[in-house]
Amino acid sequence: MTSTSVSSALAPYGWDADWADAFTPYEAEGLLPGRVVRVDRGQCDVVTADGPLRADTAFVTPNDPMRVVCTGDWVAVEPGGNPRYVRVYLPRRTAFVRSTSSQRSEGQILAANVDHAVVAVSLAVELDLGRIERFLALAWESGAQPVVVLTKADLVPDPVTLAHLVQDVETTAPGVPVLTVSAHLDEGLDVLTSVIGGGTSVLLGQSGAGKSTLANALLGEDVMDVQAIRDVDGKGRHTTTTRNLLVMPAGGVLIDTPGLRGVGLFDAESGVGQVFAEIEELAGRCRFHDCAHTSEPGCAVLAAIDSGELPVRRLESYRKLIRENQRIVAKTDARLRAEIRRDWKRRGAEGRAAMEAKRNGWR
Repeated sequence: MTSTSVSSALAPYGWDADWADAFTPYEAEGLLPGRVVRVDRGQCDVVTADGPLRADTAFVTPNDPMRVVCTGDWVAVEPGGNPRYVRVYLPRRTAFVRSTSSQRSEGQILAANVDHAVVAVSLAVELDLGRIERFLALAWESGAQPVVVLTKADLVPDPVTLAHLVQDVETTAPGVPVLTVSAHLDEGLDVLTSVIGGGTSVLLGQSGAGKSTLANALLGEDVMDVQAIRDVDGKGRHTTTTRNLLVMPAGGVLIDTPGLRGVGLFDAESGVGQVFAEIEELAGRCRFHDCAHTSEPGCAVLAAIDSGELPVRRLESYRKLIRENQRIVAKTDARLRAEIRRDWKRRGAEGRAAMEAKRNGWR
């Protein structure tokens, strides 16, 4: 099969000249290029110019959760054999990674080569701004452009209330498009399609956020099963159990993911910084470069809190995510662990000295 026919067959899945260049060494070996559309128990479904095929992933390092084949990868596959094997995946442009639930603080890659990370948030329940910030930190860290989609907008019929909810999320998500969508009423889908069309998008969110309904609306057919949610908390069972990559009729591809109950950070310092860009900017104006924004004189962040420019909730959420990220990184970085211990000791000594000074002043 010629390179032109390969490009024509794989272009709807995101194949371009850069991917073709990256695949050149493997083309010489007679391997087939393809994109992983689903991974399941050590095997994956791959779309190729010869059609879809099933391949084993044993050749790709299986013991490192960051190096396993995942949905969205471009891979080099053996042209024949039983079973067929994926020999290698091409270098990833972006990777959406979260911390695993294990005590080893490993990263788990959820999707690769993503252009847009669509965070679905249900308006059927009270907004959890902290969770939105957490999703956005991971999205920014991945290298993808985040987009927040407020689903089930038909459940908020009052336009003033809806506008306030959008404003709350926009404050939480600087630099991120915030869209409202009602898949039930077919409202807002055209805007979302225009934002994410042409690239690869991953759909993220908790169970009950309306991801499967939204995916069906974007795909133009009922590909994903939809289940009812609990009225008491707006949550539902996992409808999607695997990550599936599907072509959208308007162009581009969509990766739907299972609902994520846990969204642990994994080495996401720059992502946290982008979510809290206004705090990072204020911190640059503090008198001391290592200001902790607690009680230091000349702290621009605390001044913004006092003036009402910065909500207290934002600062508390920023501190929480920074601490969590430091803990995760420190578990695998001995140098950082030592730095954190020294910092704790220094702050403890400063606190004891301040208390001693106060006591002497009281005498």
